[in-house]
Amino acid sequence: MNLTYLGTAAAEGIPGIFCACDTCREATRRGGKDLRTRSQAIVDDTLLIDLPPDSYFHMLRDGVSLPDIEHMLLTHTHSDHFLASELYYRRPGFCDTRATLTIYGNDTLKRNADALVEKTGTTYEKSKLACVELTEFVPHDVAGYTVVPLLARHARDEKCFIYLIGRDGKWLLYGNDTGIFPDATWDYLHGRKLDLVSLDCTCGKRAEGTNHMGVPDLITMRQRLADAGCLHEHTQLVATHFSHNGGLLHADLEALLNPHGYEVAYDGMRVEI
Repeated sequence: MNLTYLGTAAAEGIPGIFCACDTCREATRRGGKDLRTRSQAIVDDTLLIDLPPDSYFHMLRDGVSLPDIEHMLLTHTHSDHFLASELYYRRPGFCDTRATLTIYGNDTLKRNADALVEKTGTTYEKSKLACVELTEFVPHDVAGYTVVPLLARHARDEKCFIYLIGRDGKWLLYGNDTGIFPDATWDYLHGRKLDLVSLDCTCGKRAEGTNHMGVPDLITMRQRLADAGCLHEHTQLVATHFSHNGGLLHADLEALLNPHGYEVAYDGMRVEI
């Protein structure tokens, strides 16, 4: 398996839209890895994770063939991870859609998708769209991958997911937009060897832990994952989902996280698992 980070920022992007803070100004000046779009990723160029406002840009910049994507995992329905209005353009008359896109996620996603289809006066079939509601901790086969939705500690008004994804004996944990995992998720993960762990680092130097995480939380998470028997000699640890409010640019994050075994994700980074 491989995982490509199409976007690695929190909701505002970096530089933040409308923001004139020192971090955003310096990110603009430096460019390169310091320019970050809203978080999205893809596994093996097949399994898309989230639909942020920058999805169209990712299609153009990274060559992601959105018309051919058939499976998408949704972590939660906040607009920086699920811009539902984009699905409006799957309607007949807006595009010649050949492949059916199945979106997998929580109960809120299912209600929103049903409402969108009803509002636009079409059907799932006409829009070549399907929606599957997942149950936490229940494995689901998605295009030959074993996908397990795990509970995140994030929004209090919605059941948010992070995802355990496995294929050919390799296991990826995609865990942005969560604080320190809830107990039920730790219980499920206990003793399961992970080959790649991708974690939220929204808050920069600040520990947060109850909605997002920062550098101190990631240091804690590494030890907790080790204590739970989840890490092995070759486990890769990656930090992603950064906010300009964290005040750290790419080199700053590397200086803080590399000594603890974390790579720092950037837009376009591909990790082989």
